[in-house]
Amino acid sequence: MNRLAHSQSPYLLQHAANPVDWWPWGDEAFADARRRGVPVFLSVGYSSCHWCHVLAHESFEDEATAAYMNEHFVSVKVDREERPDVDAVYMEAVQAATGRGGWPMSVFMTPGGEPFYFGTYFPPEPRHGMPSFRQVLEGVQSAWAGRRAEVTEVAGKITRDLASRELDHGAGGLPGEEELAQALLGITREYDPASGWLGGGDTKFPPGMVIEFLLRHHARTGSEAALEMAEGMCETMARSSLYDQIGGGFHRYVLRPRPHATLVPHFEKMLYDNALLCRVYAHLWRVTGSDLARRVALETADFMVRELRTNEGGYASALDADSDDGGGHHVEGAFYVWTPAQLTEVLGERDGEAAARLFEVTPEGTFEEGASVLQLPAEGGELPGSARDRLLAARELRARPGRDDKLVAAWNGLAIAALAETGALLDRPDLVERATEAADVLVRVHLDDHARLARTSKDGQVGANSGVLEDYADVAEGFLALAGVTGEGVWLEFAGFLLDIVLDQFAGEQGVLYDTAHDAERLIRRPQDPTDNATPSGWTAAASALLSYAAHTGSSAHREAAEGALGVVRALGPRAPRFIGWGLAAAEAALDGPREVAVVGAPTDPRTGALHRTALLSAAPGAVVAVGAPGDAEFPLLAGRPLVDGAPAAYVCRRFTCDAPVTTPDALADALS
Repeated sequence: MNRLAHSQSPYLLQHAANPVDWWPWGDEAFADARRRGVPVFLSVGYSSCHWCHVLAHESFEDEATAAYMNEHFVSVKVDREERPDVDAVYMEAVQAATGRGGWPMSVFMTPGGEPFYFGTYFPPEPRHGMPSFRQVLEGVQSAWAGRRAEVTEVAGKITRDLASRELDHGAGGLPGEEELAQALLGITREYDPASGWLGGGDTKFPPGMVIEFLLRHHARTGSEAALEMAEGMCETMARSSLYDQIGGGFHRYVLRPRPHATLVPHFEKMLYDNALLCRVYAHLWRVTGSDLARRVALETADFMVRELRTNEGGYASALDADSDDGGGHHVEGAFYVWTPAQLTEVLGERDGEAAARLFEVTPEGTFEEGASVLQLPAEGGELPGSARDRLLAARELRARPGRDDKLVAAWNGLAIAALAETGALLDRPDLVERATEAADVLVRVHLDDHARLARTSKDGQVGANSGVLEDYADVAEGFLALAGVTGEGVWLEFAGFLLDIVLDQFAGEQGVLYDTAHDAERLIRRPQDPTDNATPSGWTAAASALLSYAAHTGSSAHREAAEGALGVVRALGPRAPRFIGWGLAAAEAALDGPREVAVVGAPTDPRTGALHRTALLSAAPGAVVAVGAPGDAEFPLLAGRPLVDGAPAAYVCRRFTCDAPVTTPDALADALS
């Protein structure tokens, strides 16, 4: 076992038995490189990354390749989910140098951490115009040994270029109607109404953050085009192979391997995708009442609880794409695909044939080896009786994909918001309980006495890496959602602790935000990215949470910070709306107020409950809700709000300027429309 055996990360532990003499990221590794006078090889990936496993099997487990690496390099392995800052800095260099990025990421650098050669996956033999990994190693070693001055000069130039990059952070202030209209137009141009997918190319990722913007834009402006695109994308995803038609939940992405072929998923399942999409489908149901949206929201929530919930009550990061196919081979998608014969074996001939027609399982197969990925391309009715449950039970007997059991604070924050709101909207109090349990884990395990947040934990033990901006922002978002759903003001208080750290440790001048704290480890560049990737950027997530907290408390400092941060949406929204959807959604909330809804009344009074539910059912962008007895000190929104003639009442405000109180759900719905 190498040094990674002492790691907490499941990804690093996967490499602990490699013959490569791996180091974890840290000063000791670079000190060893300086002592030996050799370059550093940085390999970044994550536990459910398919091509990371392939590279490891082909090269890192090969004795001869490992011996060469050990002789000529100091090799450092990083879990990108534990150290998103390291990943972001060097991924920026990879993308600048090669025009593309992805994982596994392979970077060669000086002992000072300055990068000079880049790549992603390298095959064991030359293939498709790519050099083999061994050729890359030998080429880098030769250059280092024979042209070191040239290599270090190049590395220094790359580092200076990265450090000097300026971000257009839109210091002009909040985006207005014009910028949001231009963003909507940009999305319209990229949306294909025939297929229901967003963006060109054969690889399709779920655009949950863009859909949230579209739903909020429709709610604020009445735009039917925005709602039609949101409905179209949601229906397409739910009926495609991106969605697990048997067990619920979404895979990472789908691709079309050849013209006219069935879209094939990359089968890994990530907590963040499912949390974001669960919430989006619940919000779509709130607007349309769609049975499909309701079913998908609940099935996705149930998937998260069933397959990702840990013993501590938090949520694991991911499920692998690969699993044993029953024949001793580790195969991508083996857990999820079916043949007609397998359907018949579980369901019998009649129901098996019906399932094959419904899910488009063909004798030839739509995936590999005659197997098919399940999809539901058109309304064809449901399977008879409990057939779907029988298929799920049969699938549970298969070898399961591996699970990355570490808890990432940011992604648990997204899950808390999704489970709390889905449970409240769709009358599933058990989901609200699961959200509360996860929030308790974050407070108990991840949060220290100074309100500083740890990035990860595993088996109830906190990890060594500090939280980054997205952790503080997404956890605050989850706590704020939980406060609105449960009426427990302690979650508003915890959100305030986290957002005060954001203002103190992550904020710069003129609305600028950084991904790492002022007192964090210094890298070759301080990471700072306002654009969405698979999750909301820390920048726009912080803007959203700051805005909600300001609406709850009336804090001008938090409101001003939110508005300053949203200046980047003014700069990027019209040009690249697909990559700043969460920021656009936050901007919609800012333009709408957001609304502040104070529901006062005895918690046990059903009239209070009816008003509270009506408030939660409002689609007003980013509306915040406080519920409690009159004068409840935990919620500033409830201060000075009396009952009306002894009856529970609701006050609808914007920036603490309120309409007359109402006492009936219908009147409240009208006030929020």
